[in-house]
Amino acid sequence: MLLEDVLLIMLFLLILTIAAIPIGKYMSKVLTSKKTFMTPVIQPLEKLVYRICSIDENQEMTWKRYAYALLIFNIIGITFLFVLQLMQNFLPLNPAQMSGVRWDTALNTAISFGTNTNWQSYAGETTMSYLTQMLGMTVQNFLSASVGIAALLALIRGFTRQKSATIGNFWVDITRTILYILLPLAVIFALVLASQGVVATIGPYVTAHTLEGVNQTIALGPVASQEAIKMLGSNGGGYFNANSAHPFENPNGLTNILESFAILLIPISVVFAFGYIIRNFRQGLAIFAAMMILLVGGMGVAYYAESQSNPIIQKLGVSGGNMEGKELVFGVAESVLWGTITTDVSNGGVNSMHDSAMPLTGLVYMFNLGIGEVIFGGLGVGLIGMLFYVILTMFIAGLMIGRTPEFLGKKLGPYEMVMATLALIVPAGLILVFSGIAISLPQGLAGLNNPSAHGLSEILYAYASAFANNGSAFAGLSANTVFYNLTLGLAMFIGRFIVIIPAIAIAGSLAAKGRVPTDASTFPSTNALFVLMLVSVVVIVGALTFFPVFSLGPILEQLFLQGGLTF
Repeated sequence: MLLEDVLLIMLFLLILTIAAIPIGKYMSKVLTSKKTFMTPVIQPLEKLVYRICSIDENQEMTWKRYAYALLIFNIIGITFLFVLQLMQNFLPLNPAQMSGVRWDTALNTAISFGTNTNWQSYAGETTMSYLTQMLGMTVQNFLSASVGIAALLALIRGFTRQKSATIGNFWVDITRTILYILLPLAVIFALVLASQGVVATIGPYVTAHTLEGVNQTIALGPVASQEAIKMLGSNGGGYFNANSAHPFENPNGLTNILESFAILLIPISVVFAFGYIIRNFRQGLAIFAAMMILLVGGMGVAYYAESQSNPIIQKLGVSGGNMEGKELVFGVAESVLWGTITTDVSNGGVNSMHDSAMPLTGLVYMFNLGIGEVIFGGLGVGLIGMLFYVILTMFIAGLMIGRTPEFLGKKLGPYEMVMATLALIVPAGLILVFSGIAISLPQGLAGLNNPSAHGLSEILYAYASAFANNGSAFAGLSANTVFYNLTLGLAMFIGRFIVIIPAIAIAGSLAAKGRVPTDASTFPSTNALFVLMLVSVVVIVGALTFFPVFSLGPILEQLFLQGGLTF
């Protein structure tokens, strides 16, 4: 089984990488306004959008105006989704007669989907109407994903432009991202999922008469369309409470592989697109290599942990991997593959329950979240986070060689360092602060279903997921309370914009600078040494930040298991 699992994962990553290179090249052309094979089809619609919305595609923005437009756009979207949930009982496409959503749940959900987090403290099939799912959640899945790519594109322009006061047009960037990239891929993928049995209907729920002689309501809905952009857009919010462990979202082995593939496809393609846009493919390849090393390393630890039996259960004579909380049809390998990539990317979808994972597996998942989900990460935002680590790495390299740090021909001064450090350190610190508050208050402890080390892990994971805009959870925490809905909502909002706004600010600073020539003393950023340094900086920063609390959570829990202790 080990050999088969390793071959499956290697083949999966190889095919994914091969597919991502041409998609990255296509994306680079779209994002730099070059013609593609889709231009004759999409351009008339694009021009129509500009005309209706009174957008001048040739008018560019300063970084402050770009950031302002991005913030206003997100706030309007969050407000709309909040009101939609409150009013859904008065609106059409509500065959199950769902009532209006409770205010704190509605606010948490609106912030969640507006920030590309898709944290869900509710069960979708018993809470949201068809209209709310389609007009609210699915639409925000497209919009929030496009915002991340737009922010990245602004940062890239900062590196590629010289003595420029502008960094692009936010409205043009999100329009082109949606029309040329997200929408075509989502339509194709939705049709594929529907052909494999993923539900796609606006018909009413079905009542079945079971063998036990009782009636069971079977929830249906327009699932395939939401599932497609949920995966491709690094969203993760499930139509059903069980997410992609539900057979109507993920019915078989083929859909499981395809959905896993979709989670990583655009995030990896974005890295290659970065290389094409800056006209330095080797640079994109170096960052891809660092990300892949971190991904494979984490996946190896998680697979090892899950392939071992729980020591307590093993004493009872039961051997084999840990299958608790997993679908038999997927098994350990595909569950670990999904769990690792969904926490590397800010997807948050699950095909197994993270709360049932072994402590070391949970440690890997939490570490992926804690470092800011920079291992490919969310659309655009993941690469932004890794570029912050690149700035930090080049600063360290500059100290080593006694030279002002620079990257891609741009001098990195104190302003860039402060902004990058702010975006990396503040969310990590606030994860610990918010978790500390939760375990100190009765309102926080009331949601725990498990005490001791595992209970700490559940709370820590929740805030790590919120600040990283991931959305997955240790399901043992009952988070649909006013306390958790408000604190997690605040965490999601801060986590989103504490990364994006500094990135846009850095873009404005870099775009205004001239280019400096490289010479023999310039630290190279495309070789193996750079990759090793970048990986080391990510691991060391994450370890220094979270080791103390990890030692009280998943590490202590692992020691409990090895000692045969339960709690």
